Amino acid sequence: MSPSPARSDSPHRPDRPAPRDLSDRPASQDLPDRPASLHLPAGTAARGPYAVDIDPARAGWTYSALRVLTLGPGEIHSFGSGDSEWVVLPLSGACSVRVDGEIIELLGRASVFDGVTDFAYVPRDAHAQIASGAGGRFALAGAKCERRLPARYGPAPEVPVETRGSGNRAREVRNFASADAFDCDRLIAVEVVTPGGNWSSYPPHKHDEHRPGTESVLEEIYYYEIEGPHGVAYQRISPSRPGGADLLAEVRDGDAVLVPDGWHGPSIAQPGHALHYLNVMAGPGPEREWKICFHPDHTEGYA
Repeated sequence: MSPSPARSDSPHRPDRPAPRDLSDRPASQDLPDRPASLHLPAGTAARGPYAVDIDPARAGWTYSALRVLTLGPGEIHSFGSGDSEWVVLPLSGACSVRVDGEIIELLGRASVFDGVTDFAYVPRDAHAQIASGAGGRFALAGAKCERRLPARYGPAPEVPVETRGSGNRAREVRNFASADAFDCDRLIAVEVVTPGGNWSSYPPHKHDEHRPGTESVLEEIYYYEIEGPHGVAYQRISPSRPGGADLLAEVRDGDAVLVPDGWHGPSIAQPGHALHYLNVMAGPGPEREWKICFHPDHTEGYA
C-alpha cells in the first residue's frame, strides 16, 4: 500500500461508511478538479498514469503535491518536474531514475512494511525518467519551490529512524526528507509506521500559523497503506479556528487525506493491521522547518 498489501476494496464499495467531512471548503469554479472532501478514497484522486495525483490546484492550496505511480515490468515513465522539486520514493520494488544526465539506481524494498528505502531527489525545471525492470509502485512527493538544487541519491542507511511515543502510542518515524535530515528547498516528507491497535499523530497538533520559533505554516498530505487484507484505520482533523478543517474518516489502503489547517490526529490503526502513512508537507515560510503546536486539551507530549 515482493507483494504490496492486499487492496481490500474499491472506493465505491457499498458497505464503506461515508466520511464525516465538515470542512466547508466548496469547490471553486476556477479549480474543477478540487475535491469536495478532505478524504480522497483510493481511486478518486487517480489521473493519467497516476493512482494518486494531488497537485496544489486539486488540493486548493499552493505548495504540496503527491503522485503514486505503478509500473509494470520493463515500463518507463517520463515527467517534467516543472516548478516543483520531487522525491522519488519506492513503495514496493526497485527502479532507476534518470535526471540531469545521470542515472540514480534505487534498490527499493518489498513493501513499506519492510523498512526504510533509498530515494532520489529530482530538482525543479528538470526532465526525469523512472524505469523499473521488475515493476513496482513509487511515490513522488513534491513541493512548489524557488531554488533549483542538484539531483541527488538518498541512501537508506542515512535515513534517520526514531521511535516516537510509548505504549499504545508508539510508532516508527522514518525521516527521509525531514527538515533537518535532507536538503530541499520547501519539501518536507516522512514516513510513519504504526503497529496495529496503536494511536499515532498524537497528541493532536497543528501547523497553520506563522509564529517564529514556535509554529510554521505547512500544507500536509497523508497517504495510507495498511498491512493485510480488509484493514482499516481512522483519521481525525478538528478545527483550530471557526470554519476550519473538520474530518473523521475511516481510511483504507490507497486513501489520502488533505490537511490544509487544523488539529490533526489521532491516526488510529486497527488491531492486527499495521498502518503506514506518508506525510508530504510544504509551506510559505522563510525557513524550511517543522514547528508544531499541541492541542491545549492534550498535554501528553510524545512520551
